[in-house]
Amino acid sequence: MTTTNPELEYGFPTEEFEMRVERAQRKMSSHELDAIVLTVPPNFRYFSGFESQFWESPTRPWFIVVPREGSPVAVVPEIGAPQLEETWIEEIHTWPAPRPEDDGVSLLSSVLSDVPRKHGRVGMELGREHSLRMPVEDLESVRNSLSGVEIVNGSPCIWEIRMVKTDREVDRIRHICEIVSDAYANVPTLISAGDSEREACRKLRIDILRRGADSVPFLPGISGPGGVPQIVCGPRDRVIQDGDILFFDSGSTFDGYFSDFDRNYAVGDVSDETKRAQEAVWQATEAGIQAAVVGAKTDDLHRVMGKVLEEAGSLGNNVGRFGHGLGMQLTEPPSNMPGDGTVIKAGMVLTIEPGMEYAPGKMIVHEENLVVTEDGPVLLTKRAPRELPIIG
Repeated sequence: MTTTNPELEYGFPTEEFEMRVERAQRKMSSHELDAIVLTVPPNFRYFSGFESQFWESPTRPWFIVVPREGSPVAVVPEIGAPQLEETWIEEIHTWPAPRPEDDGVSLLSSVLSDVPRKHGRVGMELGREHSLRMPVEDLESVRNSLSGVEIVNGSPCIWEIRMVKTDREVDRIRHICEIVSDAYANVPTLISAGDSEREACRKLRIDILRRGADSVPFLPGISGPGGVPQIVCGPRDRVIQDGDILFFDSGSTFDGYFSDFDRNYAVGDVSDETKRAQEAVWQATEAGIQAAVVGAKTDDLHRVMGKVLEEAGSLGNNVGRFGHGLGMQLTEPPSNMPGDGTVIKAGMVLTIEPGMEYAPGKMIVHEENLVVTEDGPVLLTKRAPRELPIIG
């Protein structure tokens, strides 16, 4: 059983990476950066196309330098060179890692010293939703070795580059969304009252993988009488019972790109109160989808969804936002919340994720994935049913 699109091949042509670098270099000029240094796997993959399960090992740092002019330069452990040579990256420097006394520090410093200088500033992953995949002490060594060069927060520039997706990126997100949508539709025939949350998640994960996903790294499955108390932890050994709401949220991947959306199910009969909450959140989701247009702000999305929920008597929402960006990571900037202030552009992929606590300890949360186009929002997921699907 598979829904894998045979026309969607793994990996990207060189022209895709050239386009990404060209866009990055335009952004770097506006941020007055001579280069950006990438260390975390999604950023490294974004510019190189290099993929490896070896990212799971934190022992060795990996670096890719994107200069304001010219081609990217990789500085990597020797163990990664053979595969990296299969990518479009031509200039590759290696060292015999792991070598804690100098794990690529002097090599990276040398590469950065050769970067043509205009602004005297190099951006690194020091800000929002970023972390450095290198020891802080090593960062300080690099900083101290560069005369006349300032290491600054490059995260605003990096996110400007990555928030707007290319058509090929959107194709992969759409594909994984379709796979998971079909698996969700199959849940009422797959799972029954009497299954534990853990068993239910195991069944769903297997089904998603059989349909063509590469991995399912995020799959909380939570149940509760009439609603769930939270949406990020689980599964547990709790047995699913009549009167429950069963909630799944899947972050699944295809070719390095995520889907991230949830579904709710009624186990047998549920209360009218629960059904009213379901209707309110479904309507809030609809409002959020329609508001996701070019020129709007993420604050606007939160406002229109919040209005629907408030009128329905929402007691609150402990998630803190009503959706976010999506791509090579399960969650990316921007955030649909007051004060975020991001202006929505064509090519952004967003999750629309309103939720409400409608009784103490009982939540209903909905989530869909869409891409913003000049002609309006386009759903990448298959829209959740307005009425709760029933598990017998």
